[in-house]
Amino acid sequence: MEMTAALWSFALVVGLLTLTPGLDTALILRTSALGHRRRAWGVVLGIQTGTLLWGTLTSAGVTALLTASRVGYEVLRWAGAAYLVWMGIGMLRARAGDGDGARDEQEPQSAADEGKAPAGGLAAGWRRGLLTNLLNPKVGVFYVAVLPQFIPAGAPHFAAGVALTCVHVLEGLLWSVVLVGFARALRGWLRRPAARRAMDRVTGVVVVGFGVKLAVSD
Repeated sequence: MEMTAALWSFALVVGLLTLTPGLDTALILRTSALGHRRRAWGVVLGIQTGTLLWGTLTSAGVTALLTASRVGYEVLRWAGAAYLVWMGIGMLRARAGDGDGARDEQEPQSAADEGKAPAGGLAAGWRRGLLTNLLNPKVGVFYVAVLPQFIPAGAPHFAAGVALTCVHVLEGLLWSVVLVGFARALRGWLRRPAARRAMDRVTGVVVVGFGVKLAVSD
């Protein structure tokens, strides 16, 4: 009974966190809205894989090192900030100037191309989602600070922690279904080059902003 109550309580907390717009939301919306359905689901699965890894490592006690080691946290923080800034600048440059951005980031231009996923679509999306999640030390610190509070006394620490993490992953997947569906509804509007440029610029600015915020925050 205690474990059931813990699952529901944790579901409420991480549910509110999941619904809060952030970097994950921006990446999923952009990738899906541009017509890359496989890549969008790759991003979703990569993000959730990272969440599962953070929760599993926390349950095993490994990520407690982030709170104990200032150097370890700083290394991961700067690596994450650099990655986000690099990714955001890439989005800003993809459609700048004469439009020589990467072809696989563009929406299919014909009915024949519509069913073709960009090269490495699912795998590339998974890598991007996973790196974005794992290089954010705040996710690890969140789990170190919050997850143990929801594990009932006497419950197997590792098993209970992984079970709670799976609740977070499930909620993330369900919310991603909504995001992908909403983004695909906008595809007609996003067929226009100006709209696609606006999407890339807005998302690029958001991603760079998260990177700078991660770099300057303590």
